[in-house]
Amino acid sequence: MGFFVFLPLILPLTAVPIARLTEQHLHPRGASRLMTVISAVMAVCSVLCLGLIGVVGTAQIPGNPLPDSWSDPEVRAALPYHETVGTAAMWLLVLVGFACARTVVRHLRIRGRARRALAGLPGGPAGAGDLAVLPDRSPYAYALPGSPGRVVVSTGMLAGLAEDEREALLAHERAHLRHRHHRYLLTTQLAACVNPFLRPLQDAVAFAAERWADEESAQAVGDRRITARAVARAALVSHAAPAPGFAAFAAPAAAPGPVPRRVAALLGPVPTARNWPPAKTPAGLAAMVAAVGTAASALCALNAAVALLVVLKAVTPL
Repeated sequence: MGFFVFLPLILPLTAVPIARLTEQHLHPRGASRLMTVISAVMAVCSVLCLGLIGVVGTAQIPGNPLPDSWSDPEVRAALPYHETVGTAAMWLLVLVGFACARTVVRHLRIRGRARRALAGLPGGPAGAGDLAVLPDRSPYAYALPGSPGRVVVSTGMLAGLAEDEREALLAHERAHLRHRHHRYLLTTQLAACVNPFLRPLQDAVAFAAERWADEESAQAVGDRRITARAVARAALVSHAAPAPGFAAFAAPAAAPGPVPRRVAALLGPVPTARNWPPAKTPAGLAAMVAAVGTAASALCALNAAVALLVVLKAVTPL
């Protein structure tokens, strides 16, 4: 195993450049999918890496639940270990598990609370079809996933938009539901809980999902300027953040950067449909670096796992 077992913990740094460059060189759909896959693979490899380090490092600690043969001197010679590092890895795994569980519970709690709020509306949790309008002066709009999914919008938000802007808003939120953007967001949130080096990918996927929905909205209403105006107007009238964890039409005033970038993108040309940047560009090089880093992370984790299994099988009695 040696030093290579630690590589999956730091290889996510190879994905930082592509997180910064996909916005200019990839369609938001391709960017969201690419970065989500990279995040998921590297997070799994990081967990496997911590698990292997923990097993090897704690095999000789008295009271551990592992078989006695796993602390055999032959295993120690074949698999270098350090009890302090192994113990630290086990504690990190516990913290990772706690952080992931808290993220999932929070996500489910918010969904449940939103569902209960809709169920309390006169006439049931509907509105018109998949649309639920809440009588609330606070302006907000978000996509509530589920079966069926709902577009939730407040009367305060609708009052602040023109008729064509409302159409763009609803098309944006329906795009979030149709493409299940909450799964991309939750996957990258969990990956960032596993390895903090994946946080730039989480932020990039959150922005790419909004841009993806923006493009779908512009296509639905047939005018990119209307969608750009709706994004800008919704950001101006918003005073409170929507429920965290859901894809929202426009972030509140806490996001002065993403909203102008979204508006500028909508006022520009339609993004190319490519899902991989050209090779002879900075984005293409960054994508290759991220792909190599992801493959190396997977290979290192797999190699360490196979080495551990082979050695333990050789010393474990049948």
